[in-house]
Amino acid sequence: MAVTRPIIAGIYHSIGQDVLSAIGKREDIKLKLLGKIRSQGDGDTGIAFEYAVHDAVVNGVPIVVERVADALGHCRINRGDPSSILFAIEKSGSQQLISTEIDLITTESRVLSGERGQPVKLKGHLNRLAAAFRRPSTRAQLPQSIRGLWKADLFLGSTEPDHWVGTTVKINRSHLEAARGLRVAIVPSKSGASDAIKKDEQKNLIVCPMPHDGSFMQVFYEGWRIVQALCETNFKMPKEVDLPSPVDREVARVYIERREFPVPDVLEATRKFAQPELLVADEAPASNVAFGADSKPETSTIITPFPRMSS
Repeated sequence: MAVTRPIIAGIYHSIGQDVLSAIGKREDIKLKLLGKIRSQGDGDTGIAFEYAVHDAVVNGVPIVVERVADALGHCRINRGDPSSILFAIEKSGSQQLISTEIDLITTESRVLSGERGQPVKLKGHLNRLAAAFRRPSTRAQLPQSIRGLWKADLFLGSTEPDHWVGTTVKINRSHLEAARGLRVAIVPSKSGASDAIKKDEQKNLIVCPMPHDGSFMQVFYEGWRIVQALCETNFKMPKEVDLPSPVDREVARVYIERREFPVPDVLEATRKFAQPELLVADEAPASNVAFGADSKPETSTIITPFPRMSS
């Protein structure tokens, strides 16, 4: 069940207010309708990636948490475990602010902008940040050091120092852009390039690539393909050619059995099936045993399609 849950959550929250006005309340949408009402551009890989990264940090996926901790260290946040606050704004004109773990933001929470001066307290500016997304005229009301913070997808940080940084999450690295207040960028690793965490001096961003082979990005794309196939069939079992892996089909079956239920209920019901402790790669080599040998075969490395990650 790894990563499929946050992907479905991303699609669910991406449905615009114009669609909801015709079909009813968001929380009443049944899982089987998700593919039908998802229009072109809604719930794409970018939104799904945002939710998957957030979910991985919240659930302590080691490879993600370790890299986020390193990125935060570049921003002088060195104490406490990394936390994530999802900051997704309804893009259709609704006033709704979608924020999870919002209780982590206290009256003393400060956002580090990378500029000189006292860091700005975050809590008092949340509504202005939401307004700035839709109304450019309101952006001038934000402190200069965080005037571009409305572009953040996540706030990454730690409750121990109560410091946070605006974070942009892009599935396409070429879409990264500089903005006042943004400090960290989460992107997929690039084939053939270093996945080292480093500062982009031009954009003033700490770029944190997520590794692919046998790691987070591979799991994400596998989960995304399952959800895509289910959306195409209105959460009925896809053709075997579309989803040939028995493991993938078993994951799909969990959702198919719940297609008549509202999406929030399905997400809550499948939470118990998530096993975030499984995304741990053991790179020790597996021993080889020749045919006819007396020794029992031994496997010390197993990479499953859905390892450690909240699904």
